[in-house]
This record gives sequence, structure tokens and C-alpha cells, in this order.
Amino acid sequence: MNDSYFYQPALGHGLPHDPFNAILGPRPIGWISTLSSDGVRNLAPYSFFNAFNYTPPLIGFSSQGRKDTLRNIEQTGEFVWNLATRPLAEAMNLSCAAAPPEVDEFALAGLTPRASTLVQVPRVAESPVAFECRCSQIIRLKTATQQDTDGWLVLGEVVGVHIARRMLKDGVYDTAASQTILRGGGAADYFEITPDSLFRMQRPDYPVA
Repeated sequence: MNDSYFYQPALGHGLPHDPFNAILGPRPIGWISTLSSDGVRNLAPYSFFNAFNYTPPLIGFSSQGRKDTLRNIEQTGEFVWNLATRPLAEAMNLSCAAAPPEVDEFALAGLTPRASTLVQVPRVAESPVAFECRCSQIIRLKTATQQDTDGWLVLGEVVGVHIARRMLKDGVYDTAASQTILRGGGAADYFEITPDSLFRMQRPDYPVA
């Protein structure tokens, strides 16, 4: 008996829920604030998000479809990433409602917009960390046969970083105490970073003993 379940995504997974998101998880959340060219604030979470480069620091997220966030970044070239934490989870969830472009998700979620330093886009005042970003690339994703998908990868250079001083212990960012939330699989699964989930491994020298 084969103990491995195999499927081809193009033909369907045959399971109650697509396992792809659950397997690649939990994933950091791209809680992205933007401004339209008319000055309307937008705030939305993206679960396909990560960091891609150290120097300069580059982060990116994938928009499934041409949503308000993507259009705003095309118009202004700017966005802010805001750290989603357990105390802000419900507000983050409210900001993912499929609201029309004229709706301000800061107001919808009961959050406070705070002016950024280098970009025009506001950050979430309640969030302990924010990255001010300038868009570096927008890439339409393609299949292996070079067919266009409805996915758009947005990459941005981090030009300014805000960190709440309480998150720094002896000058070191305390990830374990951040209460960062991450997206899991299924329709509603999330995980929280807590101190008891921390373990450490030092990178080995080569040759490995």
C-alpha cells in the first residue's frame, strides 16, 4: 500500500480543503497599508508574504487578483507593512473584508493611522513594528508554460523601520515575546509566536563534525 497521498494541482486535490496553504505554513502576514492617488487609506492582510533580500532589505507579497492594494501601489509606488500580533488579530481580520475602494479599512477595523517618516502612506499606530517601503518591482506571475496567472508579486525596498522600544531587549529584537500571528491552513487557522515555542540552533561550520 502506498503511504503517500499524491495529486496533481491542475487536476484538483480531491480533499475536503486544499492542503497547499496548510503545508506551507504557518506563514507571516503581510498587513499592508496603502493610499490611493485620491488619498483614500487602505489596509489589507496578505498571507503570501515574506522577506527576500538583506541589503537592501526587500519584502514582498502576492496579490491574488488586481485588488485595491495593488492598484494603489501602482499609482503611488509606496506601501507600509505592519506587524500583525495577537492583540490586533480581530482588527486585522476586520481589515480583510472585501470592502469597496472608497472604504477606509483603518476606520472599519477601529485602528489609528499614524504618519510615516519617509513615505506618504500611514502605518498602524497600534502595531509594534512597521516597515516603510518603496515599490521596486511588480511582477505578474506565470505558470511553467509561461501562461499569465491572476497573481501579482509586489516587491518593495524597506526604507524606514519603526520598532516599539518595548520590543528591544538589550538592543535585540525579541521575536519570542512579539505575539506575532501567522496564517495557517484551512479557512480560519492562525498561530501565535510565544516564548515557549522558541528553540535555538547555531549554523554549523564546514566540514561538519
